[in-house]
Amino acid sequence: MSDIATRVKEIIVDKLGVDEAEVTAEASFTNDLGADSLDTVELIMEFEKEFNIGIPDDQAESISTV
Repeated sequence: MSDIATRVKEIIVDKLGVDEAEVTAEASFTNDLGADSLDTVELIMEFEKEFNIGIPDDQAESISTV
């Protein structure tokens, strides 16, 4: 697993309090990992901070899986 994928997984586990085994590339943030809309916004913000990037709102809204 790449460093980026590992860090993404760590962020999701930390923010959502899910088991690491549940976080797969196909996992839905809402359906599989139990995230609500606020959780999703917080994840996007954490990804932006961690990787020093900006994700436009219209693109962020379309992110639904890991």
